[in-house]
Amino acid sequence: MLRRTIKASDIQSPAMLAELLDGHDYLADEGLSTSAYLALRMGRPLFLEGEAGVGKTELAKTLSAVLDAPLIRLQCYEGLDAAQALYDWDFARQLLHLKAAEVAGVTDAAALEGEIYDRRFLVARPLLRALETQPSVLLVDEIDRADDEFEAFLLEVLSDFTISIPELGTIRAHTPPVVVVTSNRTREVHDALKRRCLYHWLEHPGFDDEVAILLRRLPGCTERLAADVAEAAARMRRADLVKPPGIAETLDWAAALLTLGATRLDPGLAAASLGALLKYREDQEAVRAEWNGRHA
Repeated sequence: MLRRTIKASDIQSPAMLAELLDGHDYLADEGLSTSAYLALRMGRPLFLEGEAGVGKTELAKTLSAVLDAPLIRLQCYEGLDAAQALYDWDFARQLLHLKAAEVAGVTDAAALEGEIYDRRFLVARPLLRALETQPSVLLVDEIDRADDEFEAFLLEVLSDFTISIPELGTIRAHTPPVVVVTSNRTREVHDALKRRCLYHWLEHPGFDDEVAILLRRLPGCTERLAADVAEAAARMRRADLVKPPGIAETLDWAAALLTLGATRLDPGLAAASLGALLKYREDQEAVRAEWNGRHA
């Protein structure tokens, strides 16, 4: 029996969306499922902010799976500009075309110019691909790493979902992509972009949710190990660490412990595998000191 493709318009409530996400092993609370539902039904970008590793990027991936739509990811970084996000011309192929035309004896300069700026020589970057692919999920990841100028440019694109290419004209999305914008809040994102979006702050999962996530994502994980790992991670998030662990790191740590044969949080294995959870030497030293103090 063929599985019916689900469209955004088929999702009738936040509870239905939460159930669909759950079917793909993503546990969303009422606040997140409501924000995501409204973004889908209203055709608005969803702006997710929170600490690294709390599931912002994973939500976009799961929405892609739920809607059976390709995920198109634009990873932001300092110095990202419009050309790298929109499109570029394939100069190497254009040059080969000109040389082939020269060999063939073509002398009509106007015709040649029209040919080299044909759509086949255009390299679509993430934003253009998202507009031309229906349906699609566009993930603009870590917008806080990009410059202010790119942020302003992105606002323009997301306002009407059109891109103007001087040589070809205007390309408009017939069905706008589902857009998820994420930020780890390394800097404040301008209000103008946030106003264009629906906003949700993602917290670290609570103890019960984290245990459920560990058991769901790691089938070999025992309930005792999941509870021990979730409790230890929660304590670390309350501590004054440089980089508290997110759910992604918790999953890595539990997977490392399982690889080492653990069925519960053995102090020796926990200390030896701490590099899967904490990525700063200062944090590892602080946690080991706290463990040694508790077990002294």
